[in-house]
Amino acid sequence: MKLYKHSDMLRGWFVGAFEPTCHATKDFEVQYREYEPGHTDDHYHTHVTEINLVVSGKVTLQGKTLVKGDIFVLDPWEISNPEFLEPTGIVCVKFPSMNDKIAICRDPS
Repeated sequence: MKLYKHSDMLRGWFVGAFEPTCHATKDFEVQYREYEPGHTDDHYHTHVTEINLVVSGKVTLQGKTLVKGDIFVLDPWEISNPEFLEPTGIVCVKFPSMNDKIAICRDPS
C-alpha cells in the first residue's frame, strides 16, 4: 500500500501530469478542494473539460446556485465564474491533464 497526505498535494490536485501526485497520468486530473466564501479567479480552458461534484456547501456559477450532490460540467471555452456562498468542498476531474487555464480579470465596478 502506498500512503499519501492530501495536505501535501498542490491545491488539492492528487492525480495527473504534475508533481507531487499519487498517480501520474496525462489522461486526466483529480482534485478535492475546500473553498472559503467569496470569489475565485474567473477563467476558462481552451482544451480541458471539467467535471465537478459539489460535496458540501453552496456555490453560484453562471447564475445558477449549486449545492451538495450537484454535478456541473464545463466544456472548453465555457467560463468558470464561481462565487462560494459558504465553505464548499468540490471534487474536480479534468481531462486531459494539462495547464490551459486562461484567467479573466473581473470588472472592479
